[in-house]
Amino acid sequence: MVVIGIAMLQGARHAHMAAIQRAAAELSMDIEIIELRTMEDLETHPIDALMLPGGESTVMRLRGNDAASQLLPSLYEWMRENESRPVLATCAGAILLADPQDGGEPLVDAEIDRNAFGSQADSFESSLDCGFPGVFIRAPRFGEVRDMVECTLSGEVVGVRRGNRIALTFHPELSDDSRYHRMLLEACV
Repeated sequence: MVVIGIAMLQGARHAHMAAIQRAAAELSMDIEIIELRTMEDLETHPIDALMLPGGESTVMRLRGNDAASQLLPSLYEWMRENESRPVLATCAGAILLADPQDGGEPLVDAEIDRNAFGSQADSFESSLDCGFPGVFIRAPRFGEVRDMVECTLSGEVVGVRRGNRIALTFHPELSDDSRYHRMLLEACV
């Protein structure tokens, strides 16, 4: 059984859970989803992969670094302990990987700019160059990318990859295509 941890800091967590369950069914894979709210959740429930949903990165940092939670430092430590551990980070989750602001090295090597696609009113959906339906909500933009490009929108990088870590500026959980959630599960096998 593959155990997936979902950081319950903010964002479309339940949509990600549904997408992971759909991906597991497509792969005929047994999974367990662990909701991670505090560092104790991570310590008591060993996970094989991490889902870092979107939301608002400042709020996620405040919640995740709160003395009662300490989830974010624990997740950074978990990722840095073993670079091959699978991680899927979307929107604000991609910001946390590219710019962790914890004194450690970035977890993907790409510059990122918060809300660079515009405000909530500027949200949009578009077919990506990789054939994926991209949903962009107050999305960040990648600047200079030094890791592998995973996906683009009209030539602009919207997804980067470092080994088993994938950071996307869009929301794959809001589409019916479970490709990226399948990739997260397949990286565990």
